[in-house]
Amino acid sequence: MTDVVDPSVAERSEAEALFSFETEAPEAVRTALGMSAARIGGGVVLSMREDVTHYWSKALGFGVTAPVTAESIGEVCAFYRAQRTPQATFQIAPAFLPKEWAEVCEREGIVPASSWVKLACPTDEAVARADALGMSPARIQVAPVEADRAAEWGSVMMRAFGMPVERYAEMGAATATRPGWHPFAAWLDGEIVGTGTLHVHGGTAQMFAGAVLPHARKRGGQTALLAARARVAQELGCRLLIAETGAESGAGTAGTHNSSLHNMLRLGFQVAYERRNWSWQPRR
Repeated sequence: MTDVVDPSVAERSEAEALFSFETEAPEAVRTALGMSAARIGGGVVLSMREDVTHYWSKALGFGVTAPVTAESIGEVCAFYRAQRTPQATFQIAPAFLPKEWAEVCEREGIVPASSWVKLACPTDEAVARADALGMSPARIQVAPVEADRAAEWGSVMMRAFGMPVERYAEMGAATATRPGWHPFAAWLDGEIVGTGTLHVHGGTAQMFAGAVLPHARKRGGQTALLAARARVAQELGCRLLIAETGAESGAGTAGTHNSSLHNMLRLGFQVAYERRNWSWQPRR
């Protein structure tokens, strides 16, 4: 249902948020993790050479200002080879994939991987639904992150996503006091147990890094984090919320129930389209 949102708007929102998140990390973190970035063919290209999770090296935002071509993809792959990136992911909206995509993948060593769904929601609708639900999470409280708790917040962000804390937490914590970002924490008995931040770009609000630690889940914390960020987006005059999460497997498969997806659907988000992740490695 690409009529839910223009793919150009949705792709640019995510790309600019991730570009800011990585390129504005502290210099010591960027050096230790081997981080570099470029803008190629209208998209953003991010490399983290020492990333043990193989998550943060991504090329995305393509097709917005220029068509995706074999030449631009080749240039991105050349950038990754020059940076000695061990693995990277291309994220391109299906509407922007060129007709010769299969040939491009064959030549560059790109293979299909998991799928994500892109979601969008009018900000006013998300706020109205949150108010109607009258959420009162069990002992969970959600509030903006103060600067003196940024380090703890960054650590929880990475732990909630199952990622290493050293260096990675500093990357997340750095956004807590950065212009354009609006971080929130979920609290349980004085402990930060969940994170969620909002990146604003061109009147669009991008949901980012929403997660709760395992022992504090199923208490409504993630939905409360979504609602708090939607209200801030409304105050800032953003008319549209954008988010991404993993796609669920269909019935009868060994798939998963994605609680993040269902929480967003409850607040009025709609699936705009499913987007395949494409994995690249130096000559496979």
